[in-house]
Amino acid sequence: MHPSDASPRHLLLSSLTALALASAGAAAGAATLATPAPGGVSHIAITLTGGNQGQTCALDHDSAPAGPITFTVTNKTATGITEVELLSENRILGEKENLAPGLPPASFTLTLGGGAYQIYCPGAQPETLAFTVTGKAAAQASGGTAALLAEGTRGYAHYVDGVVDAMTAAVGRLKANIDAGKLTQARADYALARPFYERIESDVDGFVLPGFKATDNAGNLDYLIDMRALNLDPKVGWHGFHAIERDLFQRGKITAETQQLAAELQTNVGRLDALVKTLDYQPEDLANGAADLLEEVQTTKITGEEEAYSHIDLVDFAGNVEGAQQAFAFLEPGLKQIDPALTQRVNDQFTQVNALLDGYRDPHEAGGFRRYTAEVKAADAAKLSRAIQALQEPLSKIAEKVATAGRS
Repeated sequence: MHPSDASPRHLLLSSLTALALASAGAAAGAATLATPAPGGVSHIAITLTGGNQGQTCALDHDSAPAGPITFTVTNKTATGITEVELLSENRILGEKENLAPGLPPASFTLTLGGGAYQIYCPGAQPETLAFTVTGKAAAQASGGTAALLAEGTRGYAHYVDGVVDAMTAAVGRLKANIDAGKLTQARADYALARPFYERIESDVDGFVLPGFKATDNAGNLDYLIDMRALNLDPKVGWHGFHAIERDLFQRGKITAETQQLAAELQTNVGRLDALVKTLDYQPEDLANGAADLLEEVQTTKITGEEEAYSHIDLVDFAGNVEGAQQAFAFLEPGLKQIDPALTQRVNDQFTQVNALLDGYRDPHEAGGFRRYTAEVKAADAAKLSRAIQALQEPLSKIAEKVATAGRS
């Protein structure tokens, strides 16, 4: 979930250095203005390709009128490009990750005001494309459906604040037991702390600390808190939850390095706790975030990549689903007025996914779910994936609907 022009959630980052990436211009043939579709949403297609001539990132339009804009990314053959970001003044406004070739298109919707933006495709040639928004976005509507959606975003902000407060306390307990050398208690604490981050990860994965560029992992809070071994930046090294997980569950011992990692994690979670209290949200932020959390399930939980040492992937899976359901629940009163049939369909699919997850609960295991061993993965990964796909499909339609309903 990221800022719109009406509510710039990253204003606190305005002291960052100017964007160092030079805009390289739009791809050939992409110098036309996107025309809004019925309902007032502009659609921008981003296509990723790869081959003997290198990895490319192309736009079908390099400009759109101000207002709701949906960016849809399709990776055809680009094995060297896994993410796409929309940047403005060194802020990550929207992004899609885990963009492997052949996967279905992935999209996000934002309401943007006039100005210069950049499409950043790490690994492409060139990596940065200029994107222009013309004019001024319509003002937020008032009353009726718009008022219900606005009320939902305020309620969701309180929810996020509460989750991060609880994570701060849980990480404090984890650090205390690591400092005391209590391995068994620290393992249990790890499983209790992880779901808090999984519930709200999509709200905070673009935040960069002052003094760093948006593309610098050394200042990216999501990297510092939650990076996995598979995606490490060798210039930055390993930090956060999963480096601690390695020590507790693979190495099976607490060292001075483990204690240092726990101290760093506590510091970065504290930074996050202060930051989220400054945020405002737009309805499309909630919808985009809910969809992103389900994509997290498909790309890192069902594969068993997320918790490679502790195997508490189903704990994280449940956290992602809960976070997505909460975002949807805060939009639900307004969404019922916009599209009651879609609202009911999403509710029905959440019910089915939660019923499926209940079958994996185990009070004797850390975090309250069965360990996601190779045997469980082999037997149940396909079933779990189908359930999430059935939920993703209707949920992905919400962002455009709430973005247009919230504007006059």
